[in-house]
Amino acid sequence: MAATAVRYLRSAGAPAGVGTPVHHPAGPRPELRAVRDDERAPVDPGEFRRVLGHFASGVTIVAARDEDGLAGFACQSFASLSLDPPLVVFMVARTSTTWPRIARAGTFCVNVLGAEQGELCRAFAVSGADKFAGVAHAPAPVTGSPRLAGVPAWVDCTIRAVHTGGDHLIVVGAVEALGAEDDGAPLLFHRGRFGRFSG
Repeated sequence: MAATAVRYLRSAGAPAGVGTPVHHPAGPRPELRAVRDDERAPVDPGEFRRVLGHFASGVTIVAARDEDGLAGFACQSFASLSLDPPLVVFMVARTSTTWPRIARAGTFCVNVLGAEQGELCRAFAVSGADKFAGVAHAPAPVTGSPRLAGVPAWVDCTIRAVHTGGDHLIVVGAVEALGAEDDGAPLLFHRGRFGRFSG
């Protein structure tokens, strides 16, 4: 899967979408390789997941448009990375079948989900289904990536770099445009369940 992603990134020309994205200079490409057995930490995967599940996070849908249509997946591992230049980051499993399509597009839109959008998140967490069936969306203003209707915030990006991170890839996006509704409450994920912020 990592090799497939590398091929897509190397073969991608101008990013697909509407408008002309601003291109940011990227550093040298990392060597994307599989994790060796001697690199695996002596930590039980189930215990790792249980303990890290105590860290509450927001939930997003990362979406793109390639020549085959729309692609997207539910993603917890999203964060801001840099203010100057404006960069964001998300992590994706090397086994993801959606990531190669996002890599091929060269662009994506992060849709930050609201407190009432748990079912939408579940729909995008399923592999193989038509995730966009019945989901209203419009092109993000610079890249044309899918901006989902009703989300409290969105971030329109081009891919700037991809780094290795064990069994995941770390994708850095250069922010081209973004927007938010000030009164939108976030959807939270904690210990395997959805929740909402109250304060």
